[in-house]
Amino acid sequence: MSERIVVVGAALLDADGGRLLAARRSAPPELAGRWELPGGKVEPGETPEAALVRELREELGVAAEAIARIPGEWPLRQPYVLWVFTARLRPGSEAPRPLQDHDELRWLTPAEIWDVDWLDQDVPAVREALALIDATAHPRAR
Repeated sequence: MSERIVVVGAALLDADGGRLLAARRSAPPELAGRWELPGGKVEPGETPEAALVRELREELGVAAEAIARIPGEWPLRQPYVLWVFTARLRPGSEAPRPLQDHDELRWLTPAEIWDVDWLDQDVPAVREALALIDATAHPRAR
């Protein structure tokens, strides 16, 4: 079995936890115009959580923190697999802006999540993130 390389994606939630950040790809050409959860490859010797923080700084210019991994793993092109973490901006962070590989960002409410054309491999992770947003926004009465 070949070695897997983990790509981390951020289900970046706004301060209230009710909106998810989507990033529109500007490159490579075959992905341009489609939307994804921002993130990137985990470098050798780096934890997935550290990679997520670094990627969000590089791609969006923000100070963020990983909260928890969303259960599941989604195949990308070999040998890559996608792991998604919920994340939030650290207090005092700049607002996200598209710096690398993206040309537009949108904060999406649960009702708006499917208004953008997500990359196929991000759809299952977005569904999982949406379930978490709904659970946070509408906790079950105990």
